Amino acid sequence: MLAVVTISWRPDRAVRRTVLALGAAGLTVIATGAILDACGCSVSGVWAIIAAMVIELVYRP
Repeated sequence: MLAVVTISWRPDRAVRRTVLALGAAGLTVIATGAILDACGCSVSGVWAIIAAMVIELVYRP
């Protein structure tokens, strides 16, 4: 069962947008690195995903 959480407080929305932006950017960079066969590019994307996860875990009330 999946619960839908509504976020109404402004700082929560900003953090949510930041996490989603970091995750999307990380996935884009990973995909670009895989296509171009650039390991450094993929590593940067992985770090962006890790940063998004850490922000999400730390900020959760």
